[in-house]
Parts: sequence; C-alpha cells; structure tokens
Amino acid sequence: MALKFTLLVLPLLAHIVNGQGPATFDIGKYGGKPNANIDQALSSAWKEACAATTPSTVVVPKGTFLLNQLTLAGPCKAPIELQVQGTIRAPSDYTLLPDKNAEWITINYVDHLTISGGGVFDGQGKEAWAKNDCGKNPKCVKLPLNLSFNFITNSIVRDVTSQDSKNFHVNVIGCKNVTFQQFTVSAPADSINTDGIHVAKSEGISVLDTVIKTGDDCISIGDGMKELHIERVSCGPGHGISVGSLGKGATEEDVAGIYVKNCTFTDTQNGIRVKTWPSAPAKLQITDLHYEDIIMNNVENPIIIDQEYCPWNQCKLDSPSLIKISKMTVNNIKGTAANPVAVSLVCSKAAPCENVEVGDVDLAYSGNQGPISTKCSNVKPTFVGKQNPPICANAAQSS
Repeated sequence: MALKFTLLVLPLLAHIVNGQGPATFDIGKYGGKPNANIDQALSSAWKEACAATTPSTVVVPKGTFLLNQLTLAGPCKAPIELQVQGTIRAPSDYTLLPDKNAEWITINYVDHLTISGGGVFDGQGKEAWAKNDCGKNPKCVKLPLNLSFNFITNSIVRDVTSQDSKNFHVNVIGCKNVTFQQFTVSAPADSINTDGIHVAKSEGISVLDTVIKTGDDCISIGDGMKELHIERVSCGPGHGISVGSLGKGATEEDVAGIYVKNCTFTDTQNGIRVKTWPSAPAKLQITDLHYEDIIMNNVENPIIIDQEYCPWNQCKLDSPSLIKISKMTVNNIKGTAANPVAVSLVCSKAAPCENVEVGDVDLAYSGNQGPISTKCSNVKPTFVGKQNPPICANAAQSS
C-alpha cells in the first residue's frame, strides 16, 4: 500500500521540487460563492485545471455551496486534485436534477486524481428515502447517488465525507488502483439503499481507515471485482460487508481476491456476508475470499453465506443458485451476536462451497431465544484452532 501511494504522489513531488507547485483553481475566481449554485464555477475551474500540463488543484473553499448536478471528465493532461474544504450540498428534491438518469456528482476517465480537503458531499437524502419503494416496485424511480467514479485509475480519495446520499454513497465501476483512505460515510440506519461504497468490474481497490455509518451495506461488492483490500474499517449501523447480491444477470463476471482485515462491526444486520440469488442464470465463480481479525459487536449475522438470498419473495427457491463459492478463509472472529444463529453457511445444492477454512471463532449470544448455534448446508469446512460455538457440528448440518 505504501508503494502504491508513493507512485501516486511522485509526479506531484517532481513538479514541486522543480519549483512548479500545483496550480490552484479556486472556484471563487470563477464566480462560485457560498450559499449559491456552483455548477458553472466548478465546471469551469475543472476544465482549466484538467487542461493544465502541470499538476493542478481545484479548490472548493470553506463554506456551504449548492450544486444541482455535475459531471467532471478527463482525461486530464497532468495529475489533478479536487480539494473540498467546505460543504457541497445537493437539492433535497431529486426531481430538480437536470438529468433524471444521472448521478449527482460523476467523475469519468481520470488518471492520478486526488479528492481531499476535509469537506462534505451532502446529498440531502431524507426526502428521497421516504419515496424509495424499489424493494417492492421494479419500476421505481431512479434516485441519484452522491459520487460516481467511472474508469478512474491510480487515484486516492481521502479525508472527505459523503453524507445522506439519496441512493448509494459511492459507486466504483471500471476503475483500477484506487484507494479510499480516512473516508467517512454518514447516514442514519433507516436510510434506504444507501450502500456506503459499491465496487464492481474494477481491480486493485483499497478501503482503509474508514468509518461507514449507513442504512444498507457498508461495502457492497458486485460482479467483476478483483483484488479488493478492506482494512481498519468501522461499519455500523449498516448491513455489513457483502459480496453480492450476485446471480441475476446472465453476463455477470467472476469475483476474486477479497481481503477483509482488522475491521469492526457494531449493531449491524450482518458482519461478513456472501449472497447469491437462486432461480437465476449466472454461473460465475466467487473465489479467494479472506476474512481475518474481525470484531463483532451485537451483530445479527456475524458470519453468513446465503445462497438462497430472496428478499421480498422476488424469486423461487426450487432452483438453486449456480454460483460456486470456493477458497474462503475465516479466522480470528470475536465478539457478540444479536441472533442465536451466529454462523450461517448456506451454500448451493447445485454448486456446493469448496475449500472453506474456519480458524479461531469466539462468538457469544446473550439473548433469550435459545442457545447459540450454527447452520450449515452444502459445505464441509476444514477447521484450524478453536470455534465457539462449534460450527457445522454434525453430519446433518454439513450435508
């Protein structure tokens, strides 16, 4: 990770040493004023900075600024930084966005991008959450997410906050070598479909030293994701760190190389989770999953594989998932479960899980719904160290 960060900043340091410090493009110079709309000012500042042949910094200074909707696009001629020191605020009424099919802030095709500054991207999502019926209505209105990163490479997002997005907070698609560090996601537990960071069809993504409080998955992992490193992340409230849901699309791509280490889950619905749809066409592989040194604080489902994922009865369970899960390790998981079934490994009858290794697990349940237990099907894990409670303890569970 240190090497990756060094590679990102070397071009910038070279210009500073040569007396060519980053040129600054403050939105104030382009008419951007506090408590006023900055669509045009930010767009103009970005356009000039992106055209610069030396590293440049676009600055949104301290204060509160209004932004309807914006796409910032590259490629740029040199490394570029978006330094948000203040708060950028979206309209609370999503119907006011000029393009109903676009996200709030979209950044496309940029190499060596830095987003920093300690500021806040405020999506003002409360009004939209009340109208979100996508779980039950396939024709629901599309709500914009806060930050959409598409085809971004060799970049870092650090020391900024995404707050109260109307939909996902961050979407990462087609990106490579991107790090989120000391990033914050903030939304209440009852905010609907507000995944913290969603990553898919990308490679070499890292999420480090990050706090995510939201109403859905803290981090959701879609198809085509390869080499995702998640370390020192605090999740809660939220629905945990989830691979999936996967399986609905026939053209979905394999997922490989997911590493989750030194993370803490507090009052979440799930801890570490893999979820796939039954009665679905995809036959992809989910492989090389590693979870280590994790603390669970009052988590409903600390460890869960759910290959019968079917919310709101949107599918039939009579046709099992065709997705294969393999090469999964779980080690040093400690804490408390809010559900007596602390570990649930429900794999597919059509494609049983293979090469699942469970190391030290120590989970306690203090509720009154019965003794702590585990549930397993279509999986035969190997064990290293001690497991409390005993996992897949009998042959019937491991059938």
